[in-house]
Order: sequence, then C-alpha cells, then structure tokens
Amino acid sequence: MQALQGIKVLELGQLIAGPFAGKTLADFGADVIKVEPPGVGDPLRKWRLLRDGTSVWWEVQSRNKRSVCADLREREGQEAVRALAAEADVVIENFKPGTLEGWGLGWERLHALNPRLVMLRISGYGQTGPYKDRPGFGVIGESMGGLRHLTGEPGRVPVRVGVSIGDTLAALHGVIGVLMALYHRDARGGEGQYVDVALYESVFNVMESLLPEYDAFGAVRERAGSALPGIVPSNAYRCADSSYVLVAGNGDSIFRRLMAAIGRADLENDPALAHNDGRVEHTARIDGAIEAWTSRRSSDEVIAALEAARVPVGRIYSVADIARDPQYLAREMILEATTASGESLRVPGIVPRMSATPGAIRHPAPRLGEHDADLARGGWPRRDEPGA
Repeated sequence: MQALQGIKVLELGQLIAGPFAGKTLADFGADVIKVEPPGVGDPLRKWRLLRDGTSVWWEVQSRNKRSVCADLREREGQEAVRALAAEADVVIENFKPGTLEGWGLGWERLHALNPRLVMLRISGYGQTGPYKDRPGFGVIGESMGGLRHLTGEPGRVPVRVGVSIGDTLAALHGVIGVLMALYHRDARGGEGQYVDVALYESVFNVMESLLPEYDAFGAVRERAGSALPGIVPSNAYRCADSSYVLVAGNGDSIFRRLMAAIGRADLENDPALAHNDGRVEHTARIDGAIEAWTSRRSSDEVIAALEAARVPVGRIYSVADIARDPQYLAREMILEATTASGESLRVPGIVPRMSATPGAIRHPAPRLGEHDADLARGGWPRRDEPGA
C-alpha cells in the first residue's frame, strides 16, 4: 500500500510546474492520467538532451503516469476531460488564468460536475489581481519573488539558479495544498476546493527575512556571492588544490570547534565573537582566518580535519560526484529505471522517504497516447485491472 493509492489525478498541465506536482503525487501511488495534445504531446518530450527522439528529462517527469491524447480546444476533447474529471479526486493545470474557462473546463464547471474535486491551479501570478492575465514562466516568478536579485556576485548582473526552481517551488506548494484539501475533504467531510498557486508567491514564500528586514530597518539585501550575509561564518573557501569547500560554522559551539581546528585560539576565545551578532561585525576577519588555513591544504585534508572536529563542511558537487557518492547510493537516491523502449536509465530517487508507505517507480514514462484505450472504455481503470 502506497500513501496515495486510490487517488485519481487528472493532469492537464505542460512542461514543469503542473507536471512536477503530478509526478510527486504519482511517485506515492496516485493514479495520474496525463492529457497531452494529439500528435505532439507535452513539449517537455523534446526539451534538452534527447535519446531516440525523446528527452531523458521526460523519463523522470512523467514516470508512473498514463498518457492519453485529447485536443482541449475541440468539443470531443473537452467532453473526454469532463468525463475523467467527473471521477477524479484531483485536477492539475498550469495554463494562464481563463484558458480552461474558455474551453468549458474551468473550476465552476468541474466543481458542479464533481463537488468532491480538488483542483490545483498553478500560474505565473495567480487567479486574481491586476497581473493575472500576464503569461508567466518560472524565471519571471524567480525574479518577481526576489530570488534573482540576490543571486550572483556583488556588482555583477544577477544570475539565474541553474534549474527551474520557481516552477518546482510552485509545484511543491501545490502538492502541499492538494494534500491539505484532500484531508479537509476526507477527514473532515468537506467539499472539494481549488488551490491557487502563483509562481512568484512560491518563491517569495522562501525568502526568509527579506521583507521584515526591509520593513524594520529599510535594509535591501543584495547579492553576496558565496557568502550568507548576517550569518557568520558561512562561505566557500579556496583550497590549495584550487577547489572550494563550503564551511558552515555559524552555531556558537560549532564556531569554537572550527577555530580550534584551524589553530586560532585567539578567535575561539574572543568574547566578542561568542555569538552570531558579534561575529557579523568581524566577518572579513573570520573569513580571512579560515581561508588562510584552507588555502594551505587540499580539499580532502580540509574536509577530513573539519569532519573530525564536527564542523559542517562539504565540497561542491557536480552531477558526476553525485552519481558515485556512497550516501546517495545508500539512500537509493539514484535508481536504475527502464524506459518504455526497454533502455536502462539512472534517474533521481523518490523524496521524501516514508517508513510505512514508501514511494516507488511502478512503471516508466508513457509513450504519447499509450493509454488512449482507457478513454474508449470510460477513462479510469477498474480496481481489478492490471496497473490499477
């Protein structure tokens, strides 16, 4: 038994935010039917690096899902979706607000058809407000949410995070909302409801003290490179082999152990540095002491010494490092999957880990329209059918 076994999810979205939410629910047992445009499918099938004509990203984003083809712009496709939604627990969509309403698939229509339905609506700016009609991608949400302004080196052009973090944050917020709505419905006897997630709000929600610091002090946080301003020491330090290690010595007792490990008893015992607020005033002095020590040692030597002192430390991983790391392997964060074409592919494991109802890869990402036959016989498979 998986945690979401028996939950029926209809995924209407494309690319990243909506489908990542669907993938997360599917990993834990939900039966996810993904609706794709006939002939071309989700554009993600052709994004980034392809193998045999299909993106290997697709193999991760769409695992455990079924694929059916329906043109949502045509009456036949709309009727097929309404028939699926009538039996669904969850509908996921990430179109611009108003798009589904124009196709007769909006919240009011589907809720009247199925009062128990939970609908996850992910968009750039949400379903209300003066910007709701603007198109919005993750990169715009990251910028408006405040993340892009903080990312990069001081005085340089703000840079993007290397992945579509705005989309993923929106998807995860959406999954939280869906689970809360299902709990309200099933544990408390409530009706279904819609979950309204905006990309920029999902980014803004993780911006920590950004707003209260501005409100209380007029402080506008700026780019700080590898440092974490206001929390000291926490930075990347150059080693003798030209690599960098990340050291987080910002707990008071950790700081003392760190200073002892690098032979700086003067800093270890300085009462002005006993707590973070005092250390912040001496950031350059502390960072200089740490890098003076790391710059004379290889990264392996630095890591060994600081781990022995129980100081959080680590190197900057590339995917090649990840793929061979024993911690990743021990916790099954790298899984061997088989694609629909029968080829082997290493893919990310399932997060979070559940002790009693763990997630699993039950079947590979589908071929386009692979489950169209389900539509012909009523959409959702019976509980006694294979794969149900």
